[in-house]
Amino acid sequence: MRLVPAILPTLLLCTGLLAGCKPNTASNTAATATSAPSAGTVAAEDLLPGAQLLLERYRKLIVLLADERAMSDTERAAANQVGQALFHENLADRAKLEARIAALTTSAQERRFETFEALLAQVESGKGLFDADRLAYRELLKALELSLQQDSTLPAIKLHKRVGEDLDAMQEIEHQYDKELRQVFDRFETRAITLKREKWDDYVAHLKKLYSREQIMKDYGQIVPYPAAKAGDDDQEKPVFGYDLPPKTLVLTFDDGPHNAYTDEIAAILKQYNAPAVFFEVGNNLGSVNDSGKAQLGARANVAKRLKDAGYVLANHSYSHAQLSKETGDPLKAEINRTDQLLKVVDPSPSHLFRFPYGASSREAMNELAALKLRSIMWNIDSLDWADPVPNSIADRVLKSVAKEGRGIILFHDIHERTVTALPKILEQLTAEGYRFAGWDGKGFSASTAAPSPAEDKTTVTTGYEDSWAVVVGIDNYAKWPKLQYAARDADAIRQALIDEFGFASERVFSLKNGEATRNAILSTFHDRLAHGGVKKNDRIFVFFAGHGATRKLSSGRDLGYIIPVDSDPAQMASDAIPMTEIQNIAESLTAKHVLFVMDACYSGLGLTRGGGNNAFLKENARRIGRQMLTAGGADQLVADGGPNGHSVFTWTLLQGLAGKADLNGDGFITGTELAAYIAPAVASISQQTPAFGSLPGSQGGEFVFQLKPETEFLSPATEQLPREALALNQKLAEATPAASSAPVTVKDLQGNETKLAVPKPVAANARQLAQRANDRGLQLYREQQYAAAEAQFTEALKQRPDFALAANNLGFIYLKQQKYKEAARWFENTIKMDPSRAVAYRNLGDACIQSGEKDCARKAFGTYLELVPSGSGADYAKQQIDRL
Repeated sequence: MRLVPAILPTLLLCTGLLAGCKPNTASNTAATATSAPSAGTVAAEDLLPGAQLLLERYRKLIVLLADERAMSDTERAAANQVGQALFHENLADRAKLEARIAALTTSAQERRFETFEALLAQVESGKGLFDADRLAYRELLKALELSLQQDSTLPAIKLHKRVGEDLDAMQEIEHQYDKELRQVFDRFETRAITLKREKWDDYVAHLKKLYSREQIMKDYGQIVPYPAAKAGDDDQEKPVFGYDLPPKTLVLTFDDGPHNAYTDEIAAILKQYNAPAVFFEVGNNLGSVNDSGKAQLGARANVAKRLKDAGYVLANHSYSHAQLSKETGDPLKAEINRTDQLLKVVDPSPSHLFRFPYGASSREAMNELAALKLRSIMWNIDSLDWADPVPNSIADRVLKSVAKEGRGIILFHDIHERTVTALPKILEQLTAEGYRFAGWDGKGFSASTAAPSPAEDKTTVTTGYEDSWAVVVGIDNYAKWPKLQYAARDADAIRQALIDEFGFASERVFSLKNGEATRNAILSTFHDRLAHGGVKKNDRIFVFFAGHGATRKLSSGRDLGYIIPVDSDPAQMASDAIPMTEIQNIAESLTAKHVLFVMDACYSGLGLTRGGGNNAFLKENARRIGRQMLTAGGADQLVADGGPNGHSVFTWTLLQGLAGKADLNGDGFITGTELAAYIAPAVASISQQTPAFGSLPGSQGGEFVFQLKPETEFLSPATEQLPREALALNQKLAEATPAASSAPVTVKDLQGNETKLAVPKPVAANARQLAQRANDRGLQLYREQQYAAAEAQFTEALKQRPDFALAANNLGFIYLKQQKYKEAARWFENTIKMDPSRAVAYRNLGDACIQSGEKDCARKAFGTYLELVPSGSGADYAKQQIDRL
């Protein structure tokens, strides 16, 4: 099936950028050939994937730049930068495809015509294509048409005719789009109603199901930070944007040329309107510079000479259109110097103007410009002719942007036929409206106003404790009670967490396990080592008990709970177990400000009073005594052993909470109430236990507080992740626990009544703190292999703090885990740019480069890693990789 205009009426004018109907799903043999080329069509396998990649990037450009008017200036600039990267990748790949087409045309391969037919079948009737999609292939078909002209065989002549028909149909698609736009909206213009491209919106909505703008930008190493003022570089000459031009004054600029056909056409159009312009030339389009520095002009340099002779200004746009913000040293200098040399051959009196590819500069690059006395010229009006395939859409965009800005520098590209088509309409309208077109006079324009300085960080709020103490008891090996499996291991894990994560000094964490945990030893630890051992009024005490608990009904009918030491006899529980009333007396006798008992055992019989926070709780908390208790379950309930990593279910959940999941209000602190609000509903949902929580008598409403330690780990292959059983249990916990919020949570008290726990509201946080918290959550999610959620958190961290090297590396590693190797490499490169001494980022970059087939990149990255840490843990691995390369 050919792509012919005749199909358009039956598609209800589903045409061009107004493609609002469903994709063409007509069944035909050509479509079948596209999806499954014959085994002998080797060349088709070369062309079709490349053509598909052109379409994917074309679609991404549309999604990236859709709704551009709704974007902030920062978002628009970042989107344009990524869009230009996408466009130039397409340009390079299209050039390779065109070269392949040319080589096939002149070859003697018998199946070359099958190859071209397969390509045309994809364009004409590929599965899932909208009409608007087909415009992505127009330049490729033009190259095929030109190539087939060189072949006089009958099959070539037939194919040439078919390509011509397809190009005519594409022209009709574009024409029908314009026609329908006028038919639908012309009658509304006098009513000042905003025009909407409704069918185009349908097409964009379809594309947005495939891609998102944020993801496209992130894949290309760009995350738009939340709006924040940044300090200006007052010590550097600023780029020229055109904001300070006189009213109704415009500068026309054209990038990426010269082109062997379109540049002359553009110059002729400019001449008709007497409009000056600046042409920013890519050096390797003009010629080459050898190692000795000698410039050799190529054929397209003649186009540049004609521009110069016609009075247009030539300027430097780098040698290879590299992203110079990522280049340093000699490669950076070469990108600028080589084009400067070539331009001086074409024009002995150069303009000394420079434009950064993608608008991406750096301090080093700006310094290099200053050394060469070059001036950076940017733009404030982007035609987006590098992305938008429809000339009238380009023209409308420019005219509306000019109306809004009133003055400035317009960015065009002289390498597109669509620009040639759009330019006359633009110049005609602007001339009629009284705009003037300015040329470069050698004096330059004023720089844009520097942004205000960022607000200073607020002071971090801390818990205010002086010293931290702990008693940790774990008993498995009971002599007269049933043996337990995991209590001693639970105690070890809690002890280590207190020391490693919360800053408890090891000498102040008293551990009693198994035979050590007698009744006398436990009470002695409380009375002698704590009550009389130097505990001060601004200290905190954490008590953890993992073992048996029991409840005895008194003659009064009241229940009394006990914790069971290792030497307790069930028959003598009243005399050799420790009653909860004794624990209460101990709690009241301790000097510390806050005490929290966490009992991985089951109790009843201790009436608790409800504790709660208030809005300014961290300040108030410093003045209030707190005595709180969290138990694993109620009377006669069995503690559930068999949790992951050799822990009870309760203690595993406790450890997860202390790792950050119990920070329900996201303020970087975990209170006793938050810990209970996280643990109680979670444990109750996955076991037969009903954890209980409350404040002991004598408490004044104070809260025990843990301050989370910021994560500093740069993700690497050495980073541990949770085992399968832990992942499974954590998934169940996630389904049962409340989302991070300040909403009250209902739990049980020790008498079995329901009580609501009010979670303290968050304290004020600055962007740096918010970025750290997001990164910490991302690390937690990574360990649980929740890569998409981790990616979202690292993204959030970089939005809050764009220079956060830790989050940049971690985002790159998430990409690496998802086998997105080029995207991973971009973020590892960003990390190195932020923190050049971070060795692990070079190792990660090396891995990403190996996977994407970039051997030179990998060799360089591993080499730098070895220079930084020659005896590091990954040194042997890096050496092995270099040897293999």
